[in-house]
Amino acid sequence: MQGILAPLQFAVCLISAALVIRYLRTGDGLAAANLSVLIKTAVLLLIMVTGSIWEKVVFNEWLFAKPFFWEDVVSMGVIALHLAYVAGLWTGALAPRQLMALALAAYAAYIVNAVQFILKLRAARRQERAMALGLVGA
Repeated sequence: MQGILAPLQFAVCLISAALVIRYLRTGDGLAAANLSVLIKTAVLLLIMVTGSIWEKVVFNEWLFAKPFFWEDVVSMGVIALHLAYVAGLWTGALAPRQLMALALAAYAAYIVNAVQFILKLRAARRQERAMALGLVGA
């Protein structure tokens, strides 16, 4: 599931970031930008739920399993930023430009988090390859 949701979330993020930046530059498209951030938030929450299920199956921990502890910590910050956006939109506590700035901050944190996971995945694959080569040579 993560293999489908992760690229989907990245694509949604790129589209939404473009809509947010368009609004900030031109003042046009506020509704589309807001909707895109809400969609990005929904995909983020879905990937977090499915990821926690995967961690439970693989590591017997719902979240914060040792191998993914820091990735999960940063994920909580990413979720907090996205949910702060939703709260600001829902309550009207933030003006549109403030909301868009918050969305971009959330997206920057998401990119950091995505890089964490990609680096972790690449390291695991390198380790698997090294182990396979070691087994072949034994």
